Amino acid sequence: MTAQPTDPTDPPLDPYRLPRLVLPQRYGLSIAPDLERALFQGSVNIAVTVRQSTAVIVLNALDLTISSITAADDRGRTLAGVCTLDQKAERCHLTFPEPLAPGDWTLSLDFHGGMNDQLRGLYRSTYTDDTGTVRHLAVTQFEATDARRAFPCWDEPDLKARFALTLIIDPALTALSNTAPLSEEIQEGRKIVRFAETITMSTYLLAFVVGQLEGSEPVYVGRTPIRLWAVPKKTHLMQVGRDIAAASLRFFEDYYGMPYPGDKLDLIAIPDFSHGAMENLGAVTFRERALLIDEAAASQGELEDLANVVSHENAHMWFGDLVTMAWWNGIWLNEAFATFMEALAVQEWKPEWQPLRMFLTSRASALSVDGLNSSRPVEYPVRDPKDAAGMFDVLTYHKGAVVLRMLEQFIGETLFRDGIRDYLKTHAYANAETEDLWASIGTVAGLPVSALMNGWIFLAGYPLLTVRRDGPSHLLLTQQRFRYLTPEPAASGQAPQAESLWQVPVHLQVRAGGRERSHKFVLAEATMRLAIPEDFESLIVNEGGHGFYRVRYEPDLFDRLQARLPDQLSSTDRFTLINDAWALCQAGLAPIASYLDLTTRFRDERDRHVWGLILESFGLLNQLIEATDRSSFSRLVQDRVQPAVSDLGWNPRKGEDGLTGQLRGDLIEALGTLGEDRTAQARAKSLYNGLPGNGGGIDPNLLPALVSIVAYTGEAPEYERFVHRFKQAATPQEERRYLFSLAAFRPKPLIARTLDSTLNGDVRTQDAPALLGALLGNVEAREMTWTFIKRHWETMERLFPPVGLRRMCGAVVNLATPELERDVRTFFTERRLDFGGKLAQQYLERLRIVVQWRERESEALRRYLRPFSMQSTTMRDSH
Repeated sequence: MTAQPTDPTDPPLDPYRLPRLVLPQRYGLSIAPDLERALFQGSVNIAVTVRQSTAVIVLNALDLTISSITAADDRGRTLAGVCTLDQKAERCHLTFPEPLAPGDWTLSLDFHGGMNDQLRGLYRSTYTDDTGTVRHLAVTQFEATDARRAFPCWDEPDLKARFALTLIIDPALTALSNTAPLSEEIQEGRKIVRFAETITMSTYLLAFVVGQLEGSEPVYVGRTPIRLWAVPKKTHLMQVGRDIAAASLRFFEDYYGMPYPGDKLDLIAIPDFSHGAMENLGAVTFRERALLIDEAAASQGELEDLANVVSHENAHMWFGDLVTMAWWNGIWLNEAFATFMEALAVQEWKPEWQPLRMFLTSRASALSVDGLNSSRPVEYPVRDPKDAAGMFDVLTYHKGAVVLRMLEQFIGETLFRDGIRDYLKTHAYANAETEDLWASIGTVAGLPVSALMNGWIFLAGYPLLTVRRDGPSHLLLTQQRFRYLTPEPAASGQAPQAESLWQVPVHLQVRAGGRERSHKFVLAEATMRLAIPEDFESLIVNEGGHGFYRVRYEPDLFDRLQARLPDQLSSTDRFTLINDAWALCQAGLAPIASYLDLTTRFRDERDRHVWGLILESFGLLNQLIEATDRSSFSRLVQDRVQPAVSDLGWNPRKGEDGLTGQLRGDLIEALGTLGEDRTAQARAKSLYNGLPGNGGGIDPNLLPALVSIVAYTGEAPEYERFVHRFKQAATPQEERRYLFSLAAFRPKPLIARTLDSTLNGDVRTQDAPALLGALLGNVEAREMTWTFIKRHWETMERLFPPVGLRRMCGAVVNLATPELERDVRTFFTERRLDFGGKLAQQYLERLRIVVQWRERESEALRRYLRPFSMQSTTMRDSH
């Protein structure tokens, strides 16, 4: 359309925030999607309040054609407008022949657009039914800033409004949205579905899905009906999801002290979905595997993943939907709290799963990223809404959740919960900032919560606490920022950056005279001197693992602590000990030999979280070692893992819990892959080949290990069988298991086939980037994969959803050689890759860490492995 002149007296526009001269109150939105042609038409009547006389209204629109614009005031006066679209700024300027006077107006716009294939905005999802017919769904995914792709709107989180949606669809299809349908009627061969008006909410939470859908029977929590929905023939996979949906909603109503704010709750499984799930109020959308599951065939981990995701999204109905962050810098208020709450809800539902241990693994993953020089604060200024994409990361979700847990454990669970209730009550249907949360908790607890917590939210990084003896009767505790790499020196003429200090909630356990005593205090200075008893034996800093920091013990104190392994330390404290030891090793603060010596003390370990850390460290070492050292390294893995496998056996025991079964599977998989144990490989292949249908009749916790080992050792016949299993999978979990097993095959022709499958339509675009990331983790495939990614980058940018592309590039950390690192840096620089926030810098820094560590420790690692090279093959294969 022709650009219109602007009034030179108008104030300059903020390039990132819409002007507040006109504010939306209510959208009357009508959408008619054409699923076959991937097009849609729409109209919207927006009730607005004009706060200041203006002839130009600016709102968001992207990839839309707007064909008609009128503005009518409450006295019946109507003005016709013209539209100028600014695609780069993702805005439309509505210009009227004279200014709109302050007061209430209704904007009416007609528009049309196309459904994209990048799984954002209003897009089309595709599946094949059991007759072989290709079917389509219209799906929305609006977070963070993609509602503007579906209709013109004020697409910012604090510009909340009510929505009254009408969908005009094929009569054979079902339509779902945030609220219950008010009416359905057939007109001129089309079904018109009108939905109840929503609560006041942000545009990114509006949602609708249209297609052939089947729903479960409703289950009620109070007056709220809960249903699960999916494409046909999948209702038998809905029971677990419905159970945890009801249990978590019931738990949250009690915990928050407020009823669910919607009129119904639909949970909808989508065949193509870029995220794990999305918390649209009343119409939560999911990847199929995050909502649909066969309980009898699922592993413990798969059941836990589903329960966590469903609980997480339900937590958002209050924390995110009812009360929303004011701007994208505060997205942690949504995501960290939902991550925190999911564990509490699952704990209430299935305490035997030990879901609160999730905070340990969340803490470990967040500490790993937050130890980078290129880390960022949990909350930092976001100007361009596009940068919000970089906020959906480990720091927002996991660091945020862990520091909330740290606060809860320090002030007490009841005070923390009551503070949350005050926050929700105070800011319901509105927006809030971080300080509002601290104010509510601080008021209830009677504590200066802002002073205690702001460092954890507004500073990048975290402290390393170093503890040492200071004479016979005292300890010296110091804090400094933990870093994996020494930061670059300040530029000439610039003062060096001051070292950060945190207010550190410390839980300290001192063992003296055969008894343990716990102490709780705040370390606010760089150094603190503590008295210890005369009969002092040992101590644990960060008892319980709630603190978001690492601990380094002087050698004598570390030896005293090791002497208490394994029986005198809780599994939580064992986890924290080995996690910190591994990080200190990676940072060059401890030698590799000391870490590997420490792992010898865990041969009798039976906690799956502790073993998960150890196996993860072995996996990274496998990326770093030279090919000539691989057999020696495999024998080291056997030495550490085999005793536990021998004790647990290959078959479940009567009365055994699912956690033990999951540990058995993890250890056997490690033994057969990293450990290259031929006996384990042969047994895994024999067991797998003997299974009816290659899946039934075996512990579901062992099956993923068998599949992994068979793929790792497999050739073309196994590959063909796994491709068939992937395409004919009976459940989303089975489909994922066999798809990602393809990344473990090592023959080059098979790697090439898997690479091709990511672009030729055999693999959905929601999964293809993750499959490429997995291939980057395969030592035999990583160079081929990197070459493939570089060659096809433009195609991937066009086909893959941005979130998938972003996560795929995180796997470049596996390209752990100096030559590959240089190539990655060149590629990132020449392509000017920007994934939002600091993600690109973080990926490169993580790669620098492992390459530098490899160069620093390779000789020491080779010396450590030398005794294992002398073990005979007979001994290796005799298990």
